[in-house]
Amino acid sequence: MRMNAIETAVMNNPARRAVQRFYEAPLLRRLGGDVEGGAALEIGCGQGYGAELICRVFGAAHVDAIDIDPGMLERARRRARRKRLPVTVRRADATRVPAPDGAYDAVFDFGIVHHVEDWPAAVAEVRRVLRPGGQFFFEEVTAKALARPSYRLLFDHPRADRFSAAELVAELDRNGLRVDGRVVERFFGDFVIGVARAAT
Repeated sequence: MRMNAIETAVMNNPARRAVQRFYEAPLLRRLGGDVEGGAALEIGCGQGYGAELICRVFGAAHVDAIDIDPGMLERARRRARRKRLPVTVRRADATRVPAPDGAYDAVFDFGIVHHVEDWPAAVAEVRRVLRPGGQFFFEEVTAKALARPSYRLLFDHPRADRFSAAELVAELDRNGLRVDGRVVERFFGDFVIGVARAAT
């Protein structure tokens, strides 16, 4: 599901980039380490700032960045060219990643899985494209946040079958993605941040 105009504006501003750079990326790196020299995938890349952080903070040698929104993809392409990043940007759905099994050392999700109607299919796809021992770095919005009147008024999200932090972790586990305590809840359970490792 694409973001509406309000959420697009919220996601494409300096405040959001600051949260990613100074809070989310350092926390995820503390939980999971880096991916120095590895191949990474970002699902729901938006304007491409997450892909830049995956290169600069986590040390990925190459990032495939996917999204379904043509406008966001063009922004991401421009950023990658301007910053000379080793990033390939393409249109694709998080439930159908155009990559072979085990293609990536890491997959990153800066808040996109809660936008996917069939979110368990997205989790299964993350597992499929991760090599054994590869890591899934995620920052997600929970059902608790999505049920708040402010979220419902301002943003468009699927409403059926949303997940709590525990339900997301359980689905990861069902797919052979183990968090092993590397997950934290933030802001009264509205957000869940963590790293899961693919079974070997």
